[in-house]
Amino acid sequence: MPSETEPPTSSARRRILDAADRLFYVDGINATGIDAVIDTAKVARMTFYKHFGGKEGLILAYLDGRDVRWRGILERAIEAAGDDPSARLLAVFGALRTWAVSESRFRGCSFANAMAELADPGHPAREVVTSSKKALRERMLGLAQATGTADPGLLVDRLLFVYEGAIANHALGNVSDVMDKAHATARLLIHDATRTPANTANRPAAS
Repeated sequence: MPSETEPPTSSARRRILDAADRLFYVDGINATGIDAVIDTAKVARMTFYKHFGGKEGLILAYLDGRDVRWRGILERAIEAAGDDPSARLLAVFGALRTWAVSESRFRGCSFANAMAELADPGHPAREVVTSSKKALRERMLGLAQATGTADPGLLVDRLLFVYEGAIANHALGNVSDVMDKAHATARLLIHDATRTPANTANRPAAS
């Protein structure tokens, strides 16, 4: 164990965050004590407290870090989809698939998990969670509006049902190829919401 006089460094902070990211996500926030994070990160207790002040500060940093990484994956997927509005909206599900496969042990949505674990309605982490979910909906709403659909809000609500359901079922493992099926379902929803009478017969197959 490092000495209690070990100076705080950006490297130490990164190790603490990396340790918390693994332990909080896999084992749970409530089940993970500060000692486990400190031991895994191989930092001094004083270093931990100088960087985060306590477990609450670490939880907030953990969720902020996950939010930043998710938004990066999302925006890269949207950009890669090109200029077609429907493809850009569907890219949300491509990003979700990328996120899911990047986890060595997928345990569902880290934000939803945190909301379930942190029952105190006044816990500041709950605001981070609701802000992240709200930001996703607003981003999807802007993408849906660009498709010209008559009711972008309704389309986004339906897509979010699929999005959250895909995460839950992937974590539970009771639906095979769930991310591919979620992507196909989202594609059908977007097509149905944006189709015109002239192309009604050209509905894509759910493959």
